[in-house]
Parts: sequence; C-alpha cells; structure tokens
Amino acid sequence: MIKQVVIRCKNNGKTLKVDVGSTLQEIYDMLNAEESLGLVTAPVCAKVNNKTEGLHFRVYNAKTVEFMDLTSSTGSRVYTRTLFLVLCKAVHDLYPEGSVKIDIPVSNGYYCDLEIGHVVTPDDASAIRERMREIIDAGLPINRRECLTEEAIDMFEKLGAHSKVELLRTIGKIYTIYYELDGYKDYYYGSMLTNTKELTLFGLEPYYDGLLLRIPSVSNPSKLGEFVRQDKMFDIFREHHQWQNILGIGTIGALNQEIVSGNSAELINLSEALQEKKISRIADEIASRKGIKLVLIAGPSSSGKTTTCKRLSIQLLTNGIRPIGISLDDYFVDREKTPRDEKGDYDYESIHALNLDLFNEQLEALFKGEEVELPRYDFPTGTSVLSGKKLRMQANDVLVIEGIHALNPELTASIPQDKIFRVYASALTTVLLDHHNYIPTTDNRLLRRIIRDYKYRGCSAQETIRRWPSVRAGENKWIFPYQENADAMFNTAMLFELAVIKTQAEPLLEQVPESAAEYNEAYRLLKFLKYIKPLSESQIPPASLLREFLGGSSFVY
Repeated sequence: MIKQVVIRCKNNGKTLKVDVGSTLQEIYDMLNAEESLGLVTAPVCAKVNNKTEGLHFRVYNAKTVEFMDLTSSTGSRVYTRTLFLVLCKAVHDLYPEGSVKIDIPVSNGYYCDLEIGHVVTPDDASAIRERMREIIDAGLPINRRECLTEEAIDMFEKLGAHSKVELLRTIGKIYTIYYELDGYKDYYYGSMLTNTKELTLFGLEPYYDGLLLRIPSVSNPSKLGEFVRQDKMFDIFREHHQWQNILGIGTIGALNQEIVSGNSAELINLSEALQEKKISRIADEIASRKGIKLVLIAGPSSSGKTTTCKRLSIQLLTNGIRPIGISLDDYFVDREKTPRDEKGDYDYESIHALNLDLFNEQLEALFKGEEVELPRYDFPTGTSVLSGKKLRMQANDVLVIEGIHALNPELTASIPQDKIFRVYASALTTVLLDHHNYIPTTDNRLLRRIIRDYKYRGCSAQETIRRWPSVRAGENKWIFPYQENADAMFNTAMLFELAVIKTQAEPLLEQVPESAAEYNEAYRLLKFLKYIKPLSESQIPPASLLREFLGGSSFVY
C-alpha cells in the first residue's frame, strides 16, 4: 500500500491526501480538477511551507502549498529565468562557439550581450527568436539535476562557462543543482518551469548592439511589458561596466576572489573614488550651465538620495556655488486636503499631496530676488504652518531639493526649464552573479532598506518586506515614468556593497519566522546572500554613501 501525506492548499483552504513522492504539478491537477484555484494563468511555481519550489518538486511529508501564477513577482521570476535558459540554448544551437550575457534590466525587458563572432544583426535576432519558438513548441522537459559541486565545476569548465566556474569555486557548497534542456546544461539560482511549453509569451528584438528579451507584464500576463526607451538608464549601466573593467570585477565570483585574496581595501578605495569623481562631474556640469537656480534630486526608496544630495552640495561649494536645501515634506497640504488611494487611505505618495501652487509661487519669488517665509508641515496636527524661517537668494545660491517627485514636470510647472537641473539617483546593481544570472536592482535597495529601517525606524525585516510591494507600486507610479527626464543619472550602487550589506542583513532576515507570509522573500534573499563572501564594514570610509544605511556616517541626517 502506497503511503499518503496530507497537503493543505492555501489557494482554497482545503486539504488533500496524495501519494508520497507526488509532484506539485500532479497535486495542482488533482486540486484544480475538483475546484478552480482562481489563478489568472497556469501555475508556474508554488510556495511550499513558504519556500518557492518549481512544479517538479516532490512531497514526502505533510506540506502547506500555495500555487503562484504570472501575476506574482515570484512567478514572474521563475518564468523569466526559464526564458533565459531557452535563449541561451537557442544561441548555443545556432552559434556553438558563441556566448550570452544576461546583462541589463531595461525597457521592461533584459538587454542581452551576445558574442557570436560578429555584430548582432536583425537577421540574427530573427533566427534566435525562431529557434526559441521551436524549442518552446517542442514541449521539451526541463530537468533538474544535482551533483557534487566539484563535478559541476569540471562540467562547466569543459563547457567554457568560466563565470559559473568562478562562482561555484567560491561558494563552498558540497552539492550543486543545475538544469538540463535537450542536452544543454546550465546553472540558475532559482526554480524553473518544468517544460518549455509553459512559456506562452516572449519578445526578442535588436537593442543597441545586442538583443532585448521582453517578458509578460505582471499586471496583465497576456501582454508583453510596455516597451519604454531608457537610453539614459542604459548609458549609466554601460558607464559602470567600464568601471568594472577598470576594477576587473564583473561577477560575484570575481568579487569573492578579490575578497579572499585580501584585495578588498584597494577595491573599496577605487570604487569610492570613481563614485566621487562622478558626483564632481555632475557638479561641474551644473556650474557650467549659467542660470541654474534649482537642482532637483529624485530616486526610488533606499537609493541614497540624501547622501547624494549632501555630497553634491559639497562639490557645488568647490565650484563657488552655495547650495540651499529645502524639504518638499514641508509643502504637504493640510491632511484633510490630502488625496486618498484606492483603499480610502491618505495617499502621501501622490504629487497632489503637495501644495504645488505655493511651491511654484515661492520659487518664482526667490528667483526674482524676493524674500519668502518657508512653510513647515506639522505632522502631529496634519497642518501646514509658517515656519518663521525667511529666505532670500543671493547671486551664487542654488536651491537643492530631493524627493520622489523631483523629476515630475508637474512639480515645477511654472518654473522656466533653463533654471532647473535634474538628477536621478538609484542603486543600479551592475555586478552579475554569473553571465546568465543577473542581480535585481530592487534586491539591492530592499536589503539597504531592511538594514536602515531596523537601525533608525525600529522596524523588523518582516515589516519592511511586508511594506515593500506598496513602496514599489508608488515608485512605478510616481518615479520611474519620469527618470529619463534627468539631466544626469547617478548610480549609487557600489561593486563591493553586497559583501558589506550581507553581514548586517543576514541576522535580520533570519528573524523572519517560517510561518510568516514574508518568509518566502526573506528565505530567497538569504539564499542569494550565501553566494557572497562577507566584507567587514570597518573598511568603509565615513563619507561613503553606504554609511547612510550602515551607520557611522560623517554626515548628519
């Protein structure tokens, strides 16, 4: 008699007895046959005891299971990762000596850098797209394999996958999981789909000198994410790749080797110097534009806007310009006038939570040489009051303002554009895990925020993770649509920073209980951080932008 185990399904709250060794796909088919689980698309993965697993996962004990589709960020990652595998397989089939680097998240897709012996042409893009479609239509199984890490290293060394070899040699794992697709072997650090036929939609087109792989929209998986030109964003990634070439570090494997070799001090000093040079150049550009009276700095959560603002102010002083800081928070309208979101709560993220008329009126007066009395927002009472602080600008003064709406044209609708210089700051992670595994820039910022919220706001990692989707939704609405309006972009991410963040983030993530809904994300981040060798924060200088999150900064916040 075959032993059975009890599965509790969170999608419908029901339990089911299944044979030991059943796959998640088999369990879903049994559950869905009785009652639709209400997913928008077919499931692509599931949370098993709050850990993401592919549908090939087999159960041998009682489990709590929640099936996920493409409308979840977890499901989208699994789908996208599988597309990467199919793309790499297609390039391998057509150009056996070629290689792919999954490089830059841009334009609601992923820029892929190809080495195929010649510049990528539209014909190459068509051929690769067609081969991907053939692989998908063939309904090929994606097999999950496990072997000793030393065997995996030997296998990938023979295949010429040097970035994977470099990574696997430094992570210290006994066993390694890899995936096989029709004889093609590759390594990915997360779950995959079980069959290529589950890939229902993708796009592939020429982009700069490579390809743009487009994926379904999370909000509407029946359509591709909207194509948005992000030329300035692309350029800032390219600039950082040049820095990486200077430092000789493009992947986590290479970073780990530098740390183990004791070269971290030089790496930190060079990274900090390159970042300061970039800030200095932005200040020089502002100084070269006669008539600039307003510098606006925007960026998403935990992008380091505040330290960017402070360091840029210092560089402006070296150019003979006196920066004057004004807080947008003081221009909030009275609480009862604040717009509400779809849940009926006050929406402080909305640009219309600000008194735009007063803001523009006071800026116009200041630029004419007039004196104004700045407002102050009294948070306990939710009212705008006069601060008693009066301001008149001198010839060499420039207002410096940072906030999430700084790049939105509506913020400064009455101000002549030739008086404004806009800066977009964000943590754009450019180091890769290996050439087929990019590191989401949002993970970098989330880890920063987890540390900062714990240190300065008394929030647990669980609470920060719980709030993160709401934060991201606000960014998508109020920040990202305007980032290409920037006159200058500044990448606040440091090549070495994940190694430093690891030491503070891991203990906080480990406190998230397995029973919590946020455990899946905490576990994913912990799993990712295990790939990275730790680096002591004691080597980080006090003026470093990272100190905004780690503590110990020479700046006052």
